[in-house]
Amino acid sequence: MLEANGSRVLLDCGPGVLGRLREGELWPHVDGIAITHFHLDHWGDLVPWVWGTFYLATNGPLPKPALWVQPGGAEFLTGLGERLGFPDMFERTFELDEYQPDTPFEIGPLVITPTRVPHYKLQTYAFRVEADERTLAYSGDSAPSEELVKAARDADLFVCEATLLRGELDGEPRGHLSLDEAIDAFEAAGAKRLLVTHRPCELPDPEEHELAYDGLELDV
Repeated sequence: MLEANGSRVLLDCGPGVLGRLREGELWPHVDGIAITHFHLDHWGDLVPWVWGTFYLATNGPLPKPALWVQPGGAEFLTGLGERLGFPDMFERTFELDEYQPDTPFEIGPLVITPTRVPHYKLQTYAFRVEADERTLAYSGDSAPSEELVKAARDADLFVCEATLLRGELDGEPRGHLSLDEAIDAFEAAGAKRLLVTHRPCELPDPEEHELAYDGLELDV
């Protein structure tokens, strides 16, 4: 969750996110959600978000957050809606739009630029987010690549996945980073601060960089 000048934006919305947000308020109030790719751990809670919006007892209609998805993402969600209940279920709940590679889009004061990165054979994007002369880069899921380094160039904070113990344990084509590869991307990008995420708890923690955990809050 990013907050800037009173606006709140989610980068991805995987399983468990909605329930965590509801611990602080009856229903989450966010201005927008941007999805990096359609692996379930990055978007799965959009489904209960829809059903909750339909059936939650409130004193009035709930706001419709912006929902930005990759090219072709609207068609994907329509097909999913046809199988789950309503073809337009996501459009009933969100202001649905598709971003384009390397083309900035805005949610409130936040300007987000998506960069295509390699993640197995799935269409996937990293996000570069700018507001108040500060920059946050978010890897989503990515194999080692120059595109990822580009997205994180000179960022004030680079939130980067480090899923693997070693790179050779990944599939072919590659889809994730080891901790060493995440640090290499951080250093090549010249980013100022690294926050490691998407890290299995069974793997060693980073020794010289911060590790994300549930409830962590940082100022950028």
